[in-house]
Amino acid sequence: MEYNHQSIEQKWQKYWATNQTFKTEESTEKPKYYVLDMFPYPSGAGLHVGHPLGYIASDIFSRYKRLKGFNVLHPMGYDSFGLPAEQYAIQTGQHPAITTETNIQRYREQLDNIGFSYDWSREVRTSNADYYHWTQWIFMKAFDAWYNKAADRAESISTLVDHFASQGSAGIQAESDEEVLSFTADEWNAFSEEVQQTELLKYRLAYLRESTVNWCAALGTVLANDEVINGVSERGGYPVEQKKMMQWSMRITAYADRLLRGLHTIDWPEPLVEMQRNWIGKSVGASVKFPVPQLNENIEVFTTRVDTIFGVSFVVLAPEHELVAALTTDAQRGDVESYIEKTSKKSELDRMADAKTVSGAFTGSYAKHPITGEDVQIWIADYVLASYGTGAVMAVPSGDQRDYLFAQHFNLPIIPISDSQDISEAADPNKDGKYINSDFINGMNYQEAVPALIERLEALKLGKAKINFRMRDAIFGRQRYWGEPVPVYFKNNLPYLIKEEELPLLLPEVDKYLPTETGEPPLGRAEGWKYQDEYDYELSTMPGWAGSSWYWFRYMDPKNENQFASPEAVDYWKAVDLYIGGSEHATGHLLYSRFWNKFLKDMGYHNEEEPFKKLINQGMIQGRSNFVYRLLDEEGRGTNTFVSLGLRDQYKTLPLHVDVNIVSNDVLDLAKFKQFRPDFADAEFILENGKYICGTEVEKMSKSKYNVVNPDDIISQYGADTLRLYEMFLGPLEQAKPWNTNGIEGVYKFLRKVWRLFHDAEGNFHVSDEEPSKAEFKALHKIIKKVEDDIERFSFNTSVSAFMICVNELTDLKCNKRAILQDLIIVLESYAPHIAEELWSLLGNAPGSISYAQYPTFNPAYLVESEFAYPVSINGKMKMNLPLALDLDQPAVEAILKDNAEVQKYIDGKAVKKIIFVKGKIINIVV
Repeated sequence: MEYNHQSIEQKWQKYWATNQTFKTEESTEKPKYYVLDMFPYPSGAGLHVGHPLGYIASDIFSRYKRLKGFNVLHPMGYDSFGLPAEQYAIQTGQHPAITTETNIQRYREQLDNIGFSYDWSREVRTSNADYYHWTQWIFMKAFDAWYNKAADRAESISTLVDHFASQGSAGIQAESDEEVLSFTADEWNAFSEEVQQTELLKYRLAYLRESTVNWCAALGTVLANDEVINGVSERGGYPVEQKKMMQWSMRITAYADRLLRGLHTIDWPEPLVEMQRNWIGKSVGASVKFPVPQLNENIEVFTTRVDTIFGVSFVVLAPEHELVAALTTDAQRGDVESYIEKTSKKSELDRMADAKTVSGAFTGSYAKHPITGEDVQIWIADYVLASYGTGAVMAVPSGDQRDYLFAQHFNLPIIPISDSQDISEAADPNKDGKYINSDFINGMNYQEAVPALIERLEALKLGKAKINFRMRDAIFGRQRYWGEPVPVYFKNNLPYLIKEEELPLLLPEVDKYLPTETGEPPLGRAEGWKYQDEYDYELSTMPGWAGSSWYWFRYMDPKNENQFASPEAVDYWKAVDLYIGGSEHATGHLLYSRFWNKFLKDMGYHNEEEPFKKLINQGMIQGRSNFVYRLLDEEGRGTNTFVSLGLRDQYKTLPLHVDVNIVSNDVLDLAKFKQFRPDFADAEFILENGKYICGTEVEKMSKSKYNVVNPDDIISQYGADTLRLYEMFLGPLEQAKPWNTNGIEGVYKFLRKVWRLFHDAEGNFHVSDEEPSKAEFKALHKIIKKVEDDIERFSFNTSVSAFMICVNELTDLKCNKRAILQDLIIVLESYAPHIAEELWSLLGNAPGSISYAQYPTFNPAYLVESEFAYPVSINGKMKMNLPLALDLDQPAVEAILKDNAEVQKYIDGKAVKKIIFVKGKIINIVV
């Protein structure tokens, strides 16, 4: 019986589905282990061979942990809300739910074909009402919460209301908007409901206020920073501009310090940790106010170098700063408005990245230096961001490179601040330079000047010590259709929550998936969609990250209609033990998930500060592109003749991508190439040695490069077990590596070798119950130890190599011993589960799955060498190998040599002068 991967894999995939082999219960008899993949957005393109890399790794680890006696939760679902489905709906008029369902079915088929051990009974979809019910519920909890800095945790908004009612605003330490009212308890109680609700909105963790956003008119929605590239939308390449809009936000900044501290407690890749640390961007410094007398206002700046304040020669505002219009004089208005319009077309990321271009506009107004009282010019420039700090900076050209270039460009004063003339040195607080331009701090060093300046600013009521964070609150609204409705209605233009028992607030039907003619989001098209037939619902939907910021909890208890997850399930599974996914989510999904996890902990719904204990970022599998070389005529026009790789230097040619699926070992299938494109039907070829050899290049997998490899094709030809092993064999999990179908044949041959260990020459199943030899036990226990060590350190590629060596050794030993082969396939099961199941069954272990067998116990005694094949030399010339016990001493060895016929043949009757014996190394006989 030959190895038939198709029948074997279909058989066991059906068995697993029918018997729910991987369904998980909250059993307390085994230790738990929670393995999670970042769940996919189900696109219409389906999976290519690069997508399953992380899934295969997590599946190997999950299967291994089951064999080691763990109760493993390994679920899968779909992040199924999103802009691509909506854009397709706009183009075709088809409801996004229909295309999403079609795409999910395609994904499910492909995932099943690879043989993953997912517990499909726990599948979640973020676009299902029974799921987004609880996304809406979490939003409601955040709306009804505030962050108590004194307790360092979120609390119910009712505790804040109680404090206001009994003590007023005195003593409140809260994360809030900058401008909040001060009032007594009597004043609070006398406030109207509208005033109270307006004030509470400044404290809520989910709040509504005017924000500067990335607005894409073509898509009709706000985009996150990571959805904007070079000033255009990532999807579609449409123009994006900065615009002020009323937007829902989440007060993630309240958790900034805890998000930083938590990074020390989790096992994540250091580059990713550093990305989060930089994104959060904690800075210790001072808040300083520059008075603007003509407006009776102050321009507030945050600086980490308050000691450089005497080097301030101008102030720069972000073009979006709220005071710009009032500060701009009539003479400067044209320049300022023109500059603001130009800046609005650039994203924040572009503005941060563009460090070399200097641009700006003078407002015509002046502010007062907070200590000297001197006039300083007020400018606007796009290198200052409204979303960072206060949207204003005090410019110190002698201490900051960007300020220096700005001052040089516009011929502004550059005031020295220390006895150092070097900008980089002046800006370094560790330098011991003395300040030279103020009698107040003249002669002080950095450590002396900072507290003195802060004390002076506090006395003037123009500054104070402050900690600032680069991270901004997260925009939580999108002006599109295919997302979670926000469970809010408006009364007197203020937001109110619907009742919890009214959840889920279902996505209404609309006639088109476009904004209304008056510019409202698509939900504005829903007829009669009002709360209690009277109040307007919120028309924005939640962002794509909402549903993915808590989904690991829902896997714990996915069918619960009364809770997002029961306390019992949450207490049992706790945090995710292993999370595998891409590093591109470092400052999006992973940051928001940590935020929501901490919030839900504060509200008493679980006890884990961090959601993901260990995180691994899998590398990218790159495409291996193939090229054909089109012959050009004398005028440089393409002909329909194609030149083979080795001959192209003899001609003038143009390289063209060709579909890798019609190329085998870089040899082009000429007949299929003629079918590749209609204009190639009559193609002619200049061959080498009768073949057309294609060129190659490693690139990102892309349809446009024709280098996308469909896993379905690989599975059909070689099998899922081959695909799983080969993806691991390509290289270390965390590193990028190119896909090369040319190498997959070797892995397929390996599996056929495994199969032949269990079968005789005629193909009949034949396993012996004889006692294995020492060599057979040694080969087995080497692989037991190797695979155990490799999986525990996620070095899957080295395990595949070790499997190949082991099977070669057993083949050479002609091993068909049950005691060896049964343990071998248990070790192999994590990597190649289908063939392992089949062989396990043939060994007589049915009914039952190998998935719950026990991983073999490593016995180091089998690896201890008790014998050594000594190289025996005569007068220094190697003649033979002689196996001897390693515990023999020289007299015993000499006695054996004297009686060994083969040794005596080489001595040929000559007298032995000396025997040199080095235990475990050599024997040299001198005659």
